[in-house]
Amino acid sequence: MNRTAGLQKWHYMVETPERAPVFPDGCRDVLIIQETGKRAKVVLTDFDLRPRTAELSPGTEITGYRLRPGSQVDPRVLNAIESRTESAEEILGNELAMANGLEAAIVALTLPGATVQSVSTDLGVAVRTLQRRFRDQGLPPPEYWRLLSRARQAAGLLAGRLSLAEIAFLAGFSDQAHMTREFLRWFGGSPAQLRRSPAVLDLLAQPALGNWTGEQISTR
Repeated sequence: MNRTAGLQKWHYMVETPERAPVFPDGCRDVLIIQETGKRAKVVLTDFDLRPRTAELSPGTEITGYRLRPGSQVDPRVLNAIESRTESAEEILGNELAMANGLEAAIVALTLPGATVQSVSTDLGVAVRTLQRRFRDQGLPPPEYWRLLSRARQAAGLLAGRLSLAEIAFLAGFSDQAHMTREFLRWFGGSPAQLRRSPAVLDLLAQPALGNWTGEQISTR
């Protein structure tokens, strides 16, 4: 598989009817969905604010391009992909644009101990100004990126041997109960429940907010 800066390509074939969990990840995906006997359609996902379930029909083939957190896609790019689905990666690679001036802010909000106030101060703007910039770009507010990143980073530690209390401390939660509340909000289950589900942990380990890498996504 080829790798393109700013996006991660993944592919999934639905063999049997599925109800697939989708968790907030701070990213948007461009999906090329091919259902049996139908014309391929191109979909740009929105930013998820809570966990949801996607209903998938057998025989559906999905090629996805996960965009770097905060990325924007002009509607004309989606139209171009729909006309030439075989060139989707090339089109996105040429046209993908980060929301102007907000990449640094998003990265800063994922750092340990970050607050919206501290990031605003470091960027030399008022909190209200930073909030307005996110709103003007059609992005969730700064606090979304900070809280989601912390929860996803904590989820990434569940596969190891650390106790839940240790994970809560390392991730910056006030205590284990605080972490549990945030997990229920973002992932629909407690840390203990997620730890018992390797499939869920695998989904949460995919490149996204807080752990974006240059690695390829093989499946959704």
